[in-house]
Amino acid sequence: MKKIFENTEVAFALKSNSELERAYFLFNLIKIEPLVKIGTAVTKFALKSKLPVEGLIRSTVFDHFCGGVTEEDCMHNIDNMYSKKVHSVLDYSVEGKENEKQFDNAMNKVLKIINFVNEKDAIPFAVFKPTGFGRLSLYQKVSDANNLSNEERKEWDRVIDRYDKVAKASFEKNIPLLIDAEESWMQKAADDLIEKMMEKYNAKEAIVFTTIQAYRNDRMDYLKELHKRAKSKEFKIGVKLVRGAYLEKERERAVQNGYADPICKDKKATDKNFDDILKYMFNHLDDISIFNGTHNEDSSYLFMDLIKNSNYDLSDDRLWFGQLYGMSDHISYNLAQEGFNVAKYLPFGPVKDVMPYLIRRAEENTSVAGQTNRELALIKTEKKRRKL
Repeated sequence: MKKIFENTEVAFALKSNSELERAYFLFNLIKIEPLVKIGTAVTKFALKSKLPVEGLIRSTVFDHFCGGVTEEDCMHNIDNMYSKKVHSVLDYSVEGKENEKQFDNAMNKVLKIINFVNEKDAIPFAVFKPTGFGRLSLYQKVSDANNLSNEERKEWDRVIDRYDKVAKASFEKNIPLLIDAEESWMQKAADDLIEKMMEKYNAKEAIVFTTIQAYRNDRMDYLKELHKRAKSKEFKIGVKLVRGAYLEKERERAVQNGYADPICKDKKATDKNFDDILKYMFNHLDDISIFNGTHNEDSSYLFMDLIKNSNYDLSDDRLWFGQLYGMSDHISYNLAQEGFNVAKYLPFGPVKDVMPYLIRRAEENTSVAGQTNRELALIKTEKKRRKL
């Protein structure tokens, strides 16, 4: 397999010199952990105190990692990326809401996106986060099979109804729906609910996609059991495969509550789990559609190899690569140029409401130093190439 990810001219073709300098500046800042912690605290305080910092945030970290404030605001970035054959997944990244009105607003936003993206080739998927549609503590209670009060039962019924409305709209418009994964202690309730939606709407093809976090050491077993049930009940499976984004939180909670750590022992074990799951899904492509959400070059090359050594077209609708906007452009744009299906998660929403997402991105990049250094090395290479 030829190495394609070194081509920075393709990777950064859409970035102006000033945007490249901004990216270099941001990744250099993110590399310094104490600075990220201080910056996070100051930003939270400034927004809470209603200090006029939104313009500064918008022109720096927001514009690098987010597509815009509204769907319409994102269209310039969507069209730009699509000119290089990179698709977009519009992700309304407003987090941390807790009441029914906010959950209904999130559902309506996803329904609006499904209508908005209908017949737009540049935007092939819709997406939502489970806790956008219901309280985390309620998911946890359902996951633990605890008795619900009458009010909680009604509340859970409303969560089910939100899932069904969005899945039904996706089915009717033929827009695949990616449903994110979150903390392990709430995930069983989400998994069970997503499986019900698959059974209902995935009879002929994968419309509803679950998310499997490969850093969880039980996920291969879960996938195999899901596969058995899908074969028995005759429905297709859609899977977005990721490594996972809540590692420190997962480990801390396992220690505090005295249960077995649900996370793979180290990165090497996570990488193996990810690749094993990817290979299993590819070997059962008649039953499982794949959205390979990774910033890892080795796992990307593995997927490329699997596809190129098969009889499947590179553009087969069941085979997708995915990365986050603002990261790993060297993977996304070089894959797209080779003819593979590629989509960038494009977060959007009001600046202050998207801050929890942005803070998580900064913290994640800080904890994965190798990735941040890789981004910086590629930007340096491109700056030097342009100078020459």
